[in-house]
Amino acid sequence: MNKTKLTKQEKRWILYDVGNSAFTMLVATILPIYFNGIAGAAGLSEVEYLAYWGYAASIATLIVVLIGPILGTLADTRNFKKPIFLTSIAIGIAGLIALSMPKHWLIFLAVFVVAKVGYNCSLIFYDSMLVDVTTTDRMDIVSSNGYAWGYIGSCVPFIASLVVVLMYESFGITMSTAMTIAFCLNGAWWLLCSLPLLKHYEQVHYADIPEHHPVKSSFSRLFTTLADVKKDKNIFFFLLAFFFFIDGVYTIIEMATAYGSSLGLDSTGLLLALLLTQVIAFPCALIFSRLSYIYKTEKLLKVCIIAYTFIGMYAVQLDKQIEFWALAVMVGIFQGAVQALSRSYFTKIIPAEKSGEFFGIYDICGK
Repeated sequence: MNKTKLTKQEKRWILYDVGNSAFTMLVATILPIYFNGIAGAAGLSEVEYLAYWGYAASIATLIVVLIGPILGTLADTRNFKKPIFLTSIAIGIAGLIALSMPKHWLIFLAVFVVAKVGYNCSLIFYDSMLVDVTTTDRMDIVSSNGYAWGYIGSCVPFIASLVVVLMYESFGITMSTAMTIAFCLNGAWWLLCSLPLLKHYEQVHYADIPEHHPVKSSFSRLFTTLADVKKDKNIFFFLLAFFFFIDGVYTIIEMATAYGSSLGLDSTGLLLALLLTQVIAFPCALIFSRLSYIYKTEKLLKVCIIAYTFIGMYAVQLDKQIEFWALAVMVGIFQGAVQALSRSYFTKIIPAEKSGEFFGIYDICGK
């Protein structure tokens, strides 16, 4: 079999990355700018706007940290993963579309938290499905294709949303209506890209759990696994390292637009720069996946981490539009690679029948 040729099931799994990435792109670009407008109209300062936006993201993270491992463990029960995955997608998409309704900044943030919790929970189950859709030797390339096509695919609803939002007056509609269209468009994209995986996914690996007590059993199994993780040095030290380096990656992804906006940089320029990041990330993620056949995944991850260290140092002094564009290019080169290779490497070293459980823990370390 051609190593780079994808199977139908691998393509269906990758397609979900294309769908959920629309939400990621929206949260990193248009959403913070829109919230800035709502917050500004309510009299909040730029400092307060940025702080409250960060608080909302933190609250969503805390909720997922608390429920993610339990739900991940529960999903390892035979035939449980798909229904739980579907529920999290439904919550995420419903929350995304509902963002068009609130006019008060606090209610808007509350709805955003709901949408983000649904989105983040779906990723726990989605990532854990990698063991069921491909083989160990193909995990790097399949995971990388997921992020690569996710980056380029998310540009489709993003560009459409951008046109509507930036040219709303030309269409004879209000900004509020334009944002409603954008939220609905991205929700529809997320849903449509989820359907093939939801229809054809089969849970191949699962834990041997008494079906009459799956919830109770999930708690006991999780505590056992947490104790066992310390004994497995490979998993323990990876999770410890992942806890530190991925936090920097996600902080740059989620706060870049909000940070640039708070500095007074041009909103249109910020959005276009982040669009450039997506375009650059597409080929770079695929290049790193090819390199994984030549170099060990661990070595490639080290290269990405070192690069991100310098990117973070560069971002500290950022105060000009051109510097933000340079940041966008640098992030695009390594962003997809560090995320994709982390996911595939972790999938290789964990027990396949406990993938949901371990990705619930992985998700905690990624917050």
